[in-house]
Amino acid sequence: MRGLILAGGLATRLRPLTQVTNKHLLPVYNKPMIFYPLDSIIKSGVKEILILSSSDHAGHFANLLGSGDQFGVRLYYVIQDNPKGGIANAISLAEEFAGGQNLLVVLGDNIFGYDLKPAVEYFDKKGKGAIVFGVKMPTESKQYGVIEMDTQGKVLSIEEKPEHPKSDIAQTGIYMYDSRVFDFVRNLKPSQRGELEVTDLNNHYLKEATLECRLIDWWIDAGTSHDELLRANNMVAEKIAKGVIK
Repeated sequence: MRGLILAGGLATRLRPLTQVTNKHLLPVYNKPMIFYPLDSIIKSGVKEILILSSSDHAGHFANLLGSGDQFGVRLYYVIQDNPKGGIANAISLAEEFAGGQNLLVVLGDNIFGYDLKPAVEYFDKKGKGAIVFGVKMPTESKQYGVIEMDTQGKVLSIEEKPEHPKSDIAQTGIYMYDSRVFDFVRNLKPSQRGELEVTDLNNHYLKEATLECRLIDWWIDAGTSHDELLRANNMVAEKIAKGVIK
């Protein structure tokens, strides 16, 4: 399996903090934000990771992370020329890098403590389909994609920001896809926002009944607002003090 971290976008909701830098380089307690998803992928056993960013900040990531030797992995970089293309569009830029292998995708502003290694090993053996990761958010789930699943982890439905959610499980920015993902992206049509939506991509797998969900215990979407960035700093500090994360 190959890894992909999506660290592009304009981050207008975090201005002026992002006026001259990428939001994924902002500090979260004692590390740049991107270190958290990178660490999660490294711990999963994935050794080759692609960092996607915009042309304005690609050099900043390369200066910070280098070749990956310091982390024991190999890092590669790609530029997304259209930052408004959507998550599915960003995933499509990893086709050559993936080289026919399965792909683990993590958004660069997602911070979580879930061990991805068992899921990576399971998925590599399974060989077909996709896995999404959800977190229970009883009062906030409808602000995200909402996942409805059965007791075996099979996804029954995914709805983007529904008015009447079918569950309290919010879709996080962590995904695993088989090599067909790029063919599915090519068949997507832009949404009303003009983006290729990741929920539409996931629904391709849902229609063929190969989409599964894993629940994680905690998760922060640190790049969505100043309040969430502050919450991320406080929560990470608390988790480090308790020894939950390092």
